[in-house]
Amino acid sequence: MAKKTSPGKPRLAKPRLGAHVPTSGGMAKRSIDYATIIKAEAIQVFASNPRGWAMPNPNPEADQAFREKAEALDIAVYVHAPFLINLGSPTEGTYKNSLASTEYSLKRGRDIGALGVVIHTGSAVDEGHVEKAWKQIAKGMAPILDKLQENDPWLLLEPTAGQGQSLVRKLDDLKNYFDALQWHPKVGVCLDTCHVFAAGHDIKKKGGMKATLDLLVEVAGIERIQLIHANDSMDICGSLKDRHQNLGDGEIGTEPFKELLAHPAVKNAPLILETPGEEPEHGKEVALLKKMRAGVKK
Repeated sequence: MAKKTSPGKPRLAKPRLGAHVPTSGGMAKRSIDYATIIKAEAIQVFASNPRGWAMPNPNPEADQAFREKAEALDIAVYVHAPFLINLGSPTEGTYKNSLASTEYSLKRGRDIGALGVVIHTGSAVDEGHVEKAWKQIAKGMAPILDKLQENDPWLLLEPTAGQGQSLVRKLDDLKNYFDALQWHPKVGVCLDTCHVFAAGHDIKKKGGMKATLDLLVEVAGIERIQLIHANDSMDICGSLKDRHQNLGDGEIGTEPFKELLAHPAVKNAPLILETPGEEPEHGKEVALLKKMRAGVKK
């Protein structure tokens, strides 16, 4: 977990701001250096290949070095689990691999001191599989969630862009997911602004972001809103296309992010960029978000 601020240290403004950072070259080196350059207060990493099922053995020494550096710099850490995970899949192999990968990602999150582990809410794939999908999610995830301790990472559900037989097409559908997971106290939400826009929630119009966050609070509860993926969109509202763009360069624009930063639901939910580019681009975007945050009326 992130290091607590000492009494003599200025309190960090909230919400924390940062980006998804690379791990090639080692988390303790590359990820932390990247975070330092862009002046991130929170980061997200992949703890394994995001496009594969491989579950490498951890390196305790490297994990400890990463944790110590993140704590020393007061950087909050989050893990994004592999994209292949689909707990609602009708394919037995995919379902079993998804359970194993989710459990592994939670363990790796614990190893590196992460506060949360993000998984996509997935798809039933076939229209006739929807009811069975909810049952298999409930059955398979119960023993995994029951192992979580108070200080373990949250499991954060990230709704996708609503395409195909998505299990969470709109935010209202999150209730079905929470029902399947029996509203476990360690299950929360990661809201992706590009995804929710693509799914048809018009966060671009004035008041649209506030209305969307109000709905999320109503559906899930404010305490479960644990992380925000702050992304602009290459495509229009309702496009069902998951294509991220840099803040202000897409269809959403910058004004909705001011509205987002002013909402009480995100006070304790860090904003993580998943936008194109590397240090130069992300550094500018983190600075932009900090400027917006500073302009929020207390």
